[in-house]
Amino acid sequence: MTEKLFLDAQGQRSMNAVVVASGPDGIVLDRTVFYARSGGQPGDAGILRWDGHDLIVTEAVKGEGEIVRHLTSTEIFPPVGATVEGIVDWARREPLMRMHTTLHLLCAVLPGASVTGGQIGGDKSRLDFDLPEPPTRESIEDRLNTLIAEKHPVSTEWVSESVLDDNPALVRTLSVKPPRGTGRLRLVRIGAGENPVDLQPCGGTHVANTGAVGAVKILKIENKGRQNRRIVVALA
Repeated sequence: MTEKLFLDAQGQRSMNAVVVASGPDGIVLDRTVFYARSGGQPGDAGILRWDGHDLIVTEAVKGEGEIVRHLTSTEIFPPVGATVEGIVDWARREPLMRMHTTLHLLCAVLPGASVTGGQIGGDKSRLDFDLPEPPTRESIEDRLNTLIAEKHPVSTEWVSESVLDDNPALVRTLSVKPPRGTGRLRLVRIGAGENPVDLQPCGGTHVANTGAVGAVKILKIENKGRQNRRIVVALA
């Protein structure tokens, strides 16, 4: 398996790791800070460096089991057993962290509305909600920017999977459920105290404080079905 450093050290931009497998189907390392594409969030890109070589990682993706594969368009691969330095393309990652945190805040603005789909991008993102009558675009935008300006802390915590059995409402998504079977679950918490702004299972990357998101704007609200409303948000 690949140790996923990005789960607990979301601000870490580089690491040293040992090559476990290497070839056209991707580079597998024993550990990585490269987020693997999942849950609508693109995987990280960047560089793997060893012995004078710089290999461009086009995207990190999930492999079999707990493996992360670092994809590349080149035909030069590090040898198995080599130590490489991995450097994340932070100009690509940071906007994705800001947008992913924004989508959690969007869930907080629409309490009780289940998420039916979503996609995260560096410039704009969307969430689809099972929602017959959404609030106005202006009211959603105002509430989002208020939560951002309040500078709520964003943290992660690991809990037992049984937490979902006791509180299934923590899962806001209808089509995608948190992976189970490892015995533990990663929660992302926005806000401090017993009544956080948002608390839900998530394996993605986020900023450490909502203030780091910056201002956002709601681009549009679309009708995608009888009760399916698509809300598109962008960094201002």
